[in-house]
Amino acid sequence: MLDIIYQDEHLVAVNKPAGWLVHRSWLDRHETVFVMQTLRDQIGQHVFPVHRLDRPTSGVLLMALSSDVARALSQSFEQHKTEKIYHAVVRGYVEEASVIDSPLVEEHDKIADKFATQPPKVQDCVTHCQPLGIVEKDVAIGRYPTSRFSLLELRPETGRKHQLRRHMSHIRHPIIGDTAHGDLRQNRGVVNYFQSHRLMLHASHLNLIHPITLQPLNLTAKWDLPWQHLINQFGWRGLRPELEQYGEDLAHHF
Repeated sequence: MLDIIYQDEHLVAVNKPAGWLVHRSWLDRHETVFVMQTLRDQIGQHVFPVHRLDRPTSGVLLMALSSDVARALSQSFEQHKTEKIYHAVVRGYVEEASVIDSPLVEEHDKIADKFATQPPKVQDCVTHCQPLGIVEKDVAIGRYPTSRFSLLELRPETGRKHQLRRHMSHIRHPIIGDTAHGDLRQNRGVVNYFQSHRLMLHASHLNLIHPITLQPLNLTAKWDLPWQHLINQFGWRGLRPELEQYGEDLAHHF
């Protein structure tokens, strides 16, 4: 069962689990679990995608319940009328807010874009970065006797493929668990010392205007237990209480 964080007669939003594909793809023919098919069976209605999250990313995923609403929502995303807020755990200390304004070359998929006739384009990309917490742990993962990490709030102005992961790698603070653009030695160290096996990137908030009621719609997806387990180990509980879960399951997990 997916965690439905909002639903009305026009649209539905879920907290997408890390590791789930949004929909079926011939690129992943052996997968059997997908958000769209699971949600369709769960609510008994067809759903229409309007944006995407990478497979290892968790968080707010919005879908429409009709093609007309899907079209309106897709336009809202394309025209940057939605506000997306992510949280990430990265390597090293990030102590000052910044705006990462660094163009990125369009990423082509090795299989899906194998026969693309046009060269990749250079795309404008802007990400707002706000540090929330830092920590130093007495474990030697790299060449130093200790390891440093930061908790960040990221607000992308643009929506390029792997934008946040690539931008954080560009400023040499790769996201923990990023196998495509991150620090593989750091990733292995975090698995070994802190038992964190996932990409530490979460789509926490999605703010937009409802396409039918025209009222503000503010969607929030809480961190999953593996996320909170790392947050707890790093002493960052309480920094974003609206994203934390409470209860017997959480207490047992810790």
